[in-house]
Formats: sequence, structure tokens, C-alpha cells
Amino acid sequence: MPAPRLVAFDLDDTLAPSKSAIDPRMGELLVALAERVEVAVISGGQLAQFTTQVVDRLPDAAAAVRDSIHLLPTCGTQYYRLTENGVRTVYAHALTDDEKARALTAIEQEARRLGYWESETWGPILEDRGSQITFSALGQQAPLEAKSAWDPTGAKKNTLRAAVAALLPDLEVRSGGSTSVDITHRGIDKAYGMRQLAEQTGITLDDMLFVGDRLDPDGNDYPVLALGVRCHAVTGWEDTAVYLEDLIPTLPER
Repeated sequence: MPAPRLVAFDLDDTLAPSKSAIDPRMGELLVALAERVEVAVISGGQLAQFTTQVVDRLPDAAAAVRDSIHLLPTCGTQYYRLTENGVRTVYAHALTDDEKARALTAIEQEARRLGYWESETWGPILEDRGSQITFSALGQQAPLEAKSAWDPTGAKKNTLRAAVAALLPDLEVRSGGSTSVDITHRGIDKAYGMRQLAEQTGITLDDMLFVGDRLDPDGNDYPVLALGVRCHAVTGWEDTAVYLEDLIPTLPER
């Protein structure tokens, strides 16, 4: 297989534990990778999450490779680049006020009806991310142990997703992270984000590699695999680190 010209990553449970900052080891590996290829992070999270989990935790050496780093929050409905002055917006495709209102109403209604609206949470259950509405059953800041226990098989998420999708045929409703459901414009998933990367960078999908922890058919990384992009499945950030330590020396220097 030819060496990739761009490597894209899921964020939570691929580069870092859910909603947590990347480990210094991962920061150094991302910089080393960006010295050789373009590096992208694509996730359902919002820009603030990318900033606190990744950008703010990169080592000082990242300044030399910032032009090679691409950030795609909310599955690519937003696209940002790093500059010496901070983060630059390439585009951001927001939902309309009507779409947001209908999405918020539908997901709260169905979560309550199904008994998934929890009384003990860590932060808001519903979040307006501009181009995406996100339902987080236990709140955005829930501890990993609680999130893992809430829906270990994914059945709750899938049931809620299907119920909300039936009420919002004009919008995309998909399973997000371990306890979340995301609502965006139709046709938006991580495959959309990868196509945007190809359009913005001029790098073909055949020259890309995607690394993620949810490449199973019910996972939110699966659309990238279905698109035909080369993928590598991991089970956590430590697994990703080991993979990068093997991959980086095989890539040609720029």
C-alpha cells in the first residue's frame, strides 16, 4: 500500500479518553506525524473540545507544523486551520433556528418517552453546537465509568436515534459517542468530513488513512470505512500511540 499523504483521526477514545486532554506522548506523536503528512482530527465534538483536548496540549514544536493540521468539528460541518494568530475558520455550515428548535424538541420528547432522560447528569443533556444538536444522556462532563455503564450494548442510543429520525426526516440523526446522539443537516457524517478534506486539500481519498475506535457497522466511524478510505481500528489512545510509533518511521520525510 502506498504511504498516506494525510492521516485523519477520531478524537474521543482514539487520541484521548472521552472528553479528556491528549497525553504528552500523543502530542509529540502528532507533531512528528505532521512533519511528514497532513494531519486531521474529525469528530462530533465542537471546536472548544478540539481546542482544550488537542490544540492547547500540543508541544511547542507544533508551531512549526501548524499549517499541516486540520480540525473538523461536528463531523466536518465546520472546518478550521491553525495559524500563528490562532484558529482560522475555513467554513461553518450552521443549522437554521427552525431546524435547531425542531431537533431539540424531538430529541427531548423521545428521550423522555423512552425513559432515557436522566435526572442525575454532569452538565447539560442538550447542546447547540451551531451546525449540530447533540444529546448526551449523562451530560458532556460525565465520568467514563458512568458513560460506559449507561448503554454498554448501544441499544439505547440506537433506539433513540431511530425514534428521533422518524420525527425529523429532513435532518440527519445518527449515533454519536458512547452516550450521545447527533443531529445535523442531511448527509452529514464522518464520510462527509473526509470528502471535505479531499476538496480542501486536493489530496484524494485513496491517499488518506483514517484511524478510529468505532469502525463497526453501528459506530460513528463506520461511514469512513464504507466510503472506501483506508482505515485502521484502535481500542484506545494507547493503541493509537503504538500504531503511530510504527507508522511514522515508514513515512517519507518532506
